[in-house]
Amino acid sequence: MNGAIGETLPLALGIAISPIPIIAVILMLLSPKAKGTSIGFLLGWVLGIVVALVIFILLSGLIPENDPTAAKPIAGSVKIILGGLLLLLAIRQWRQRPKEGEDEQLPKWMGAIDTMTAGRGFILAFLLAGVNPKNLLLAASAGVTIGTSPIGPGAIIVALIIFAIIAACTVAIPVIAYLTASERMRAPLESLRVWLVKHNAAVMSVVLTILSFAVIGKGIANF
Repeated sequence: MNGAIGETLPLALGIAISPIPIIAVILMLLSPKAKGTSIGFLLGWVLGIVVALVIFILLSGLIPENDPTAAKPIAGSVKIILGGLLLLLAIRQWRQRPKEGEDEQLPKWMGAIDTMTAGRGFILAFLLAGVNPKNLLLAASAGVTIGTSPIGPGAIIVALIIFAIIAACTVAIPVIAYLTASERMRAPLESLRVWLVKHNAAVMSVVLTILSFAVIGKGIANF
């Protein structure tokens, strides 16, 4: 179990560091409907992560089992392919970064956050967590790692819970902090939002590059 958790922690951090959902939840916390919308967003984010990971853990069961002491070429090949896709995504993020003097182009739906309800926040977060290509690739890598590890159902559930907690922490922390000290958190949250907007593409390209090589390395180690 420790091996599966250790291998998937960097992938969970890759989801956690995603600037877009953090920016979205900060905008919700600064909106008139801060409490309901942000809680809905947090619940949707957690559920989206869990559902995506569970799906890929189940799909990994289609990979033929090998002797636990033998190499796992199929699982290794899947990891190498996923790592390659992450690297392509990192290159795409880097090429799309704003040039000097340009502003970062954020999704148009962010302009409607002030009018969002808790239900719409939930749906938005679920889609961002479970359908976003970057998160899907990271969840797929983690799912294959956990699903092909020689551990029982109880250990798989523990690994899944730990992955979800780490992946969701950067959305959960601002929500919890704001709900407990809303006035004191307003200025720090606004400063964080400005920084994330400015460095969104650069942060994600670096993170995805590091994770891509980590996943490819784990795939090679399976041979």
